[in-house]
Amino acid sequence: MTQPTAFDIDVGVSGMVTGLHYPSAPTTGPGVGAATLLLAPGAGAPQSSGFMTAFAHGLCDRGLDVVTFNFVYLERGRRAPDARGRLEYCYHAAIDTTRTIVPSARTRLVVGGKSMGGRIASQVVAADADDLSVAGLVFLGYPLHPPGRPEKRRDTHLPDITAPMLFVQGSRDPFGTESEIQSVVDACARAQLWCVAGGDHSLKVRGREAPPLEATYTEVQDTIADWVTSLRNER
Repeated sequence: MTQPTAFDIDVGVSGMVTGLHYPSAPTTGPGVGAATLLLAPGAGAPQSSGFMTAFAHGLCDRGLDVVTFNFVYLERGRRAPDARGRLEYCYHAAIDTTRTIVPSARTRLVVGGKSMGGRIASQVVAADADDLSVAGLVFLGYPLHPPGRPEKRRDTHLPDITAPMLFVQGSRDPFGTESEIQSVVDACARAQLWCVAGGDHSLKVRGREAPPLEATYTEVQDTIADWVTSLRNER
């Protein structure tokens, strides 16, 4: 199993947070070429969570350089997320540092994350698309609204993003069901939805007939790698 290399990300007055680079593994097929996927964690768990490490290892095995990082509050061991501006500043700093450290990130950088991490990535790109020039965005369980509050949507900025977007969503995700996310995809110029039938916010499918979680993750990771490969024809 590939072991990541740790590096520091300078977030100004907030100090430093830790980034992890999972170098791409050689692939026997066409692979994804030179590309980096930068993933931020969700609100409730750091980059060392089982979900984040499973996707980092799985995607680097498929030929991607993968970088993860902690937001400031997660790095400090706090539970409450930082204010929006601080979260966005940290993500922007992670992009800049990743491009400095990982050569493929200067060629083709895809950004995103799990839940809140993906949302913050989208807000950063929507606000500064020309400067950042990312190749695409990947959302692992986009938090369209708080559970039980479908009227409090967090999608007004998404149609402003011109880069390709891939939404990976569980059909039973309480933060945004398949039909709700499809309505967002339909409103965006270059967005696609990959739905995990019966999946929850972490893409888990429950029930006696549910596939093993590893099988679900394998299918999702194959989909992401194929999608990133397709971006070579987008730019």
